[in-house]
This record gives sequence, C-alpha cells and structure tokens, in this order.
Amino acid sequence: MFYAILAYHVEDAIKALTPQEDAALMADLLEINTRLRVEGTLGPSARLGATQDAFTLRGPGDGVVIDGPFAETKEQLLGLYVVDCATRDETVAIARDLRRVNPTAVYEIRPILLFTPGAPLAGK
Repeated sequence: MFYAILAYHVEDAIKALTPQEDAALMADLLEINTRLRVEGTLGPSARLGATQDAFTLRGPGDGVVIDGPFAETKEQLLGLYVVDCATRDETVAIARDLRRVNPTAVYEIRPILLFTPGAPLAGK
C-alpha cells in the first residue's frame, strides 16, 4: 500500500535555520531517504518551495486562482514522502524516524492510490 507522509512545520522556524543547521538537518533526512531507497520503500519525496510562492485553485466551475495556500493551521506543509509499506505500523515507524531527526515537525500520514493514465490504480 502506498502512503503519503506529509511534513508540516512552522515555516518561519525553518527559514530561521542557519545554512549550517539546515544542511545538517537535510543530511540527517537524506540518511533516512537513502535507507528507505535501499529497502525499496521510498517513492517520490520533495521539499516544497516557500509558502509565499504558493497559490490555490478553488471555487465552482473553472475555479479561481488565488495567492497562498491559506492553511488553517500555524504549521505549513513543507514537504512530502511517498512510501510503499505493507502495514500502517511500518509507515508510522518511518514517520517516527523522520521526527527523530526533525522533532518539531508534524507528520500527517495518508493512504494514497497512485494514478497513472491508462493503468490500474496502484496500491489498491
């Protein structure tokens, strides 16, 4: 089953990291990425761009494009991982590894179905 692990954090706290602190955090996260890739459980992962550069499509019909993500939380979605795990517990263990190296982040976990046009849904 595929799961998305969504990484939330207070964006200003991440922006306040020195380049050395950010590099150290990323090195720790990349160790986990490397291990998961070797294990064959890591799908796409990304660090998202700044929230100030985000925009949202919402509303009826064609919708309206508006600036910002307009999150209803004090944390913003800053990144995501897609992992292929057999169990929910295996996914939680990965999120705990991520939290171990970035303990002030919040990780939301959602089952997902990957969509590839013309192919059956993966993870079903």
